[in-house]
Amino acid sequence: MLEDQLLQVAKKFGSPVYVYDSERIAMQYNRLAKAFSNVSQLKINYAVKALSNLAILKLLKTLGAGLDTVSIQEVKLGLAAGFTPQDIMYTPNGVSLEEIEAAAKLGVQINIDNLSILEQFGTKHPQTPVCIRINPHVMAGGNTNISVGHIDSKFGISIHQIPHLLRIVENTQMTINGLHMHTGSDILDIDVFLYASEILFETAKNFKALTFLDFGSGFKVPYHAGDAETNIEALGKKLTKRFNAFCKAYGKELTLTFEPGKFLVSEAGFFLTKVNVVKQTTSTVFAQVDSGFNHLIRPMLYGAQHDIVNISNPNGRERFYSVVGYICETDTFANNRRITEIAEDDILAFKNAGAYCFSMASNYNSRYRPAEVLWHGGEAKLIRTQETFEDLLKNQVEIDI
Repeated sequence: MLEDQLLQVAKKFGSPVYVYDSERIAMQYNRLAKAFSNVSQLKINYAVKALSNLAILKLLKTLGAGLDTVSIQEVKLGLAAGFTPQDIMYTPNGVSLEEIEAAAKLGVQINIDNLSILEQFGTKHPQTPVCIRINPHVMAGGNTNISVGHIDSKFGISIHQIPHLLRIVENTQMTINGLHMHTGSDILDIDVFLYASEILFETAKNFKALTFLDFGSGFKVPYHAGDAETNIEALGKKLTKRFNAFCKAYGKELTLTFEPGKFLVSEAGFFLTKVNVVKQTTSTVFAQVDSGFNHLIRPMLYGAQHDIVNISNPNGRERFYSVVGYICETDTFANNRRITEIAEDDILAFKNAGAYCFSMASNYNSRYRPAEVLWHGGEAKLIRTQETFEDLLKNQVEIDI
């Protein structure tokens, strides 16, 4: 999106506000689909946890996506957005058997990642096809909080436990129709991804009724100029060749499935804030904005770097600023960052704000969660209103004190 379009949004809807560009989402979806166009059956399941607004889900549905969900609530959001149960994968971690059974009743694809629940579910529901999430013990990810395929991870069934897994399947006579892996986010080395894929292929030989293999996602997107990203096109060529060869050896065409979240929506998103105060101290110039890590926690939680552009003065002289929020503790978006000269009331745009920004927002300090806007068809469309004081009180119960 252009600076003047973003300024239009800020003027119309105020700040802070999240803005998403539908064209960018479609471009990323089509890029991934094209990279794997030589696979006979491809399924792209959008990871709802990245950004769960119904308008975004409906947009992705029009592009042909399915959904990857991690909670019963996300399953219900997908159904509310018009997805069929057959287009929804449910991949929880550490949830109760009751929640998994509730999802199964809704007809979605179940994906189980531990032996205990697998045995319990298989014993009670042997006729329900199940996907199994394996842990390939391959380390990938740009931060320890988003690296999920290593040996100490809580995710997946270890490849060293395959004999136990096979015994459960044999004893329960349950049907395993898919295998799944996810190594982590911000994958750069496609050879590491391909190595993990070989483990999935090898494991798949133990199961005769598979209809799909889910390779997860975690593709890295660039966060600033010159930043590296996953070479999707190179991965597409190499993995397609290997996948097609496996299907031929397996004896039937399987569906190749991915579950991208950040890859599809991150670069489409912008977070707009207004500068409340420019504060000069003895060593630093602070730009203090009308937001905080209650709205964009990634810099504080993951050490993530989001490009920040002063869209009120895009061509001004560059100076160094530390951009900080209004939360009553350390609340830093950027330290000593080069940004065009900032004045009070300027609008700053944080890039790559489509994934894990609103979805991780909170009411910390009793602040409202902002509005969300979709730039679609050349106009800004409100897709979530800003919260109000009544929203803060909504679920509280008054008692006599």
